Amino acid sequence: MTQTPIPIVIATTRDAETVTQLQIDFGDEFDDPSPPFDVLLPRFRRLLADPAAFVLLAGDRAQPVGYAVVTLRPTVYTDGPLAVLDELYVRPARRSEGIGTELLTGAIDEVRARGGAEMHINVDEVDTDARRFYERHGFVNIEPGTDYRMLLYIGEFASPESGS
Repeated sequence: MTQTPIPIVIATTRDAETVTQLQIDFGDEFDDPSPPFDVLLPRFRRLLADPAAFVLLAGDRAQPVGYAVVTLRPTVYTDGPLAVLDELYVRPARRSEGIGTELLTGAIDEVRARGGAEMHINVDEVDTDARRFYERHGFVNIEPGTDYRMLLYIGEFASPESGS
């Protein structure tokens, strides 16, 4: 049975409270506490208003089932911006439905539309599920793993102008 793709939309500043709660829920699930809501909310408002960042929401905008946070910065290594996937989260009850793939694909598409050609993702070395997920989508770990640390995964893709 083929699943219907879930709607993916770019969040706006009107979605700041929803995104803030997703961030807190994400941290709570993995026992990695986030700053309190009243501290995160103005940060997300600024981020959502910044053209050098975007947040994707999966599903119903009012009650999304997942999100991806991407920041962009200039770099000397490519003509367009370097993207960093800061967060990608799908609520536990909706995992294994392809929503993470939809969010990642949507993030890559948006980075390409903005002229970017590379995305970095930091993943905890012990998080084997996340590592398998990103590797399955073509990202490559460039850090040797020897003990508990953060690994850097890189995905390179052609920008629209290059024709690749």
